[in-house]
Amino acid sequence: MRLPEVARGDSVGHRLMIGMISRFAGYRLPDAARVAFYDRKFVGPVLGEWTQKVMRGPSSWSVSQRELMAAMVALWNSCPFCVGAHGAIAVRGMDDAIVSAVLADYTTAPIDEKYRATLVFLEKMTRNPSALNVEDARAVLDAGVSQQELSDAAAVCAIFNIITRYANALGFEMPTPAEFAKAAGMLLRRGYG
Repeated sequence: MRLPEVARGDSVGHRLMIGMISRFAGYRLPDAARVAFYDRKFVGPVLGEWTQKVMRGPSSWSVSQRELMAAMVALWNSCPFCVGAHGAIAVRGMDDAIVSAVLADYTTAPIDEKYRATLVFLEKMTRNPSALNVEDARAVLDAGVSQQELSDAAAVCAIFNIITRYANALGFEMPTPAEFAKAAGMLLRRGYG
């Protein structure tokens, strides 16, 4: 259940800020951004900083590859809002057909084995974390993924296992594809922090 304060802002200042941003952007500010204004102790600064570091910090994974990982975690967690949001960002740096193929079935999508092995690991981390073991990590490393790349991918998975659950719990409103595309541009410019 989404609290009205999350949608409109929990203070007059936040309500004005949400209204101004929505008018300036030309579309309704997505609920994910609205949550950042709600009770700054809830998720705001800390989650934003962590997400910024994971999604935009140094990594040999591209921004689009990390965004597609986030969309996959969202898919495995049945979070259509995050699939749409992060898929829209991923296509800004990847071929749309590849993003669509990965979201449809990453096991047959035209991606390299290194990325595929990473997604296998992330799926197990998301869907069956208690069964994740050393052999799973070794399989990814044997596919050519470095320890740092595996750590970076696991960080994406960890943060989006949190984000997708609160998006589902708060019942985020679904933007249109055009609104997702506009928001994707904003997130690429401004980041998550």
